[in-house]
Amino acid sequence: MSNPLFNALGGGMPQGNGPMQMIQQFMQFKQNFKGDPKAEVEKMLQSGKISQQQLNQVQQMAGQFQHMLKGMK
Repeated sequence: MSNPLFNALGGGMPQGNGPMQMIQQFMQFKQNFKGDPKAEVEKMLQSGKISQQQLNQVQQMAGQFQHMLKGMK
C-alpha cells in the first residue's frame, strides 16, 4: 500500500541535491496544505489510506529529519 504522506515528501528518496531538495519539497507541501494536519492524518487512518505502521514510520522519519535540521543551525 502506498503511503500518501511518504509520497508527498518525495517517497523518502531525495534525488538531485539530496537533503536540500527534500527540504524544498517539504516547504512546497507545507505551503499547499490546507486544514488541520492531525485531523487529516486521523481521517487517513480511519479510511485505511494509511496504516498505523506507515504512520509510525513517517513519524520516525520526521523525528530524524527534525533532528537533522536542528544540527544545521
